[in-house]
Amino acid sequence: MAILFPLFGIFTSFILLYYLSSLNRSNIFLALFFLCCNLVVLVYYGLHFTKDLFWEGLSFVHWLPLSYLLGPLLWFYIKTTISENNKLAKWDWLHLLPAIFIVINCLPFTTLPFDQKANIAHEIVNVTENYTLDFNFVSFEFILYSRSIHLLFYSMFSIGYFYLNSKRLLKENSRLPTNHSILSRWFYLLCSMQIIIAINSIGHMSTLYGVQFNVLGIPSTTLFSEKYYFEICGGGFFLQNIFLFLFPKILYGNVSYANEEEKNNIIEDLKSNLPKKQKETTTIQDIEQIIQTYLLNSPFIQKEFSLSQMSFDLKIPERFLSNYFNKELNITFSEWRKNLRIDHVCKLIEDGEAKNLTIEAIATNAGFASRSKFIDAFKERKGVTPSAFIKSVRTVEA
Repeated sequence: MAILFPLFGIFTSFILLYYLSSLNRSNIFLALFFLCCNLVVLVYYGLHFTKDLFWEGLSFVHWLPLSYLLGPLLWFYIKTTISENNKLAKWDWLHLLPAIFIVINCLPFTTLPFDQKANIAHEIVNVTENYTLDFNFVSFEFILYSRSIHLLFYSMFSIGYFYLNSKRLLKENSRLPTNHSILSRWFYLLCSMQIIIAINSIGHMSTLYGVQFNVLGIPSTTLFSEKYYFEICGGGFFLQNIFLFLFPKILYGNVSYANEEEKNNIIEDLKSNLPKKQKETTTIQDIEQIIQTYLLNSPFIQKEFSLSQMSFDLKIPERFLSNYFNKELNITFSEWRKNLRIDHVCKLIEDGEAKNLTIEAIATNAGFASRSKFIDAFKERKGVTPSAFIKSVRTVEA
């Protein structure tokens, strides 16, 4: 029966990966994170509970690098979700080096004939429980400890990163994004689950290697036994699959920063956040009409407005929109957004709605990150500074 838990999670992961990845790249990292979590549980089940020589040989050591992917994938997901540019920098891929190192380190074992590996795995897991193997650089004991510490570090680091980013947004904009509360609850819950799992794993490894202690009067040999270890870690990974369904805006795409109308009930909320893939036969005229209607509410003046947000709001995959801008309009999304903001500012000035606003206030209200970026963009587009444009408009009015 326990085998159904990770299988359910793997099924959920493929739904996320297949159905939602085209709407936002951050969903790819969420799906891969869930997939790795549930594969880890499945591997542990096959190694310790099947009592089958084939599954023991298949599960032993080969999947250790997965544990070193959990932390980076969690970090990638949180970073790309809350950043305006949801692409990773080149140096971000350095976070995968520990997993690559473990792959290389385990080669002396993983390259053995399968029958030999199966016998070694059975002997260690079911007979001696002596986790000693010949590796290239570090010991088996180091790997079993460090993988949990690795996950613990990334979980705490991700919480800190999100917290500091929230403070930065509040300081810069005097407000937080519309769906900040949803994201914060989800991120903190997801990271907290990993912290609990990592601490439980460290306790189990300590007990396994003969370190005995008490926690609130309970012996570590009891609290961190193999049975409880699987129930807590496996149950934790399973619960996060269930928790995902309690956050429909996370499950059905990604949280948009656009201001949303209040929904009457949870059913309407679910329907409004259910992404619908655009058919391949969608014409350019259809996209143009959809975008023109979308622009009536001026979503581009939000500082966090991005291609991924627009993709979510319109239920159109990013690649459709990207191709539309690059091939049909011969312009990048960033340039298109900048032009809309400049046109918006010009209209405010010409209509007299910006008379009592400073240049910095105008820049902020139009969605620009800073006063200097606004001035540079305005001068590039109009050939004059915003101050000169305002003077020229006032001269004409006079």
